[in-house]
Amino acid sequence: MPELPDIVVYIEALEKRIVGTELTRIRISSPFLLRTAVPPLTSIEGKEVIRLRRLGKRICFGFQEDLWLVLHLMIAGRLHWYGDKAKASRAKALALFEFTRGSLTLTEAGTQKRASLHLVEGESGLQRLDPGGLEVFETDLAQFSTALRATNHTLKRALTDPRIFSGIGNAYSDEILFAAQLSPFALTQKLTAAEIERLFNAIKSCLTKWVDLLRAETGAKFPEKVTAFRAEMATHGKYKEPCPRCGTKIQRIRYASNETNYCPTCQTGGRLLADRALSQLLKKDWPRSLEELEMLTREK
Repeated sequence: MPELPDIVVYIEALEKRIVGTELTRIRISSPFLLRTAVPPLTSIEGKEVIRLRRLGKRICFGFQEDLWLVLHLMIAGRLHWYGDKAKASRAKALALFEFTRGSLTLTEAGTQKRASLHLVEGESGLQRLDPGGLEVFETDLAQFSTALRATNHTLKRALTDPRIFSGIGNAYSDEILFAAQLSPFALTQKLTAAEIERLFNAIKSCLTKWVDLLRAETGAKFPEKVTAFRAEMATHGKYKEPCPRCGTKIQRIRYASNETNYCPTCQTGGRLLADRALSQLLKKDWPRSLEELEMLTREK
């Protein structure tokens, strides 16, 4: 799922291309994409794009008369820009947005179509779509600590809950926890003040680093390589690869369609976190440490 760094770079690329231009035509190919009926989608055709903004992991297109088109890409949604309108109209896409300077298309990989589009009026309409998570770059350590400790969740869950923190998802939460040297299973209400400050600083430094990296990678082009798995990442998607800090093999916990990646040495004091499915299967045979895991590997 595109997260804060990806959304920021998307918005910056769109600002250069569509702010000050008119949306001349919209074509929606999927009946599941548009989630609102009032105002009608045709009401923004012929209107100028005034500004863009981020709302959590959503991209908000602001039009004349305070109308906002709000796009959530979910896991597999991606945007593509075409200078050639004829080429854009031939593309297989969930939606096509034609502007006076070019066309934007929305695609979504896979069979589960989860991306969503809302058209709302004014700030009140935007607020109804806002999960309410704290914007870490707009807060201080005290406010961050209060939000983090308001519920007793694991750090992984807290960081990825859009009602607690804004814009952070599965991929960058792995990178943040690695930078902070904290376990994804650490409970929020048991963290020390020093650990909370370390986490706060890690969030800001990690997200800033990735915005800068993605900006440099994109340059003047439109971002076409938006992915949750990048070679420069320390842990996310790096299962069994060496930790860049200590050399220990990166481990993972799998659940549903997601996985958490971490370094046992740097983040959990050498302890292996239980993968729910495997640990239920193996029960007492589940290895508790790196040493036990190595012994089992040698035996095989």
